[in-house]
Amino acid sequence: MACVDARRAIGGFSLIELLVALAVFGLTVLALLNLAGENTRTAVVVEEQVLAGVVADNRAAEALLATPAQLAAGADAGETLLGDRAWRWTRSVSPTDMAAIVRIDVAVMPAGEERVAAEATVFREAP
Repeated sequence: MACVDARRAIGGFSLIELLVALAVFGLTVLALLNLAGENTRTAVVVEEQVLAGVVADNRAAEALLATPAQLAAGADAGETLLGDRAWRWTRSVSPTDMAAIVRIDVAVMPAGEERVAAEATVFREAP
């Protein structure tokens, strides 16, 4: 009986094996797409934090260079454009335990939002 099962003699994958392999491949592709989406969302958040940090640092540096009359108001606010985005910022001047030094806090928010995206604090001589 040389006529053994001819289908068994020919190598290859069965339909079940092929379907299992296809399912594993599909799950892998979905996981990679999910990972790519997370990376994109994270990049947007990091970009916002970096740009807001630059605005905060710029406003803090301006406060260090400001005249005493400009700081005498105690608080200041405004808007600026950086990275094709509008940013709102607030700057407050408060006394410290040392009478000769004041604390200047800068907070930066995306325009239209109340959420603080970055903050900076500097100290300088009192006005």
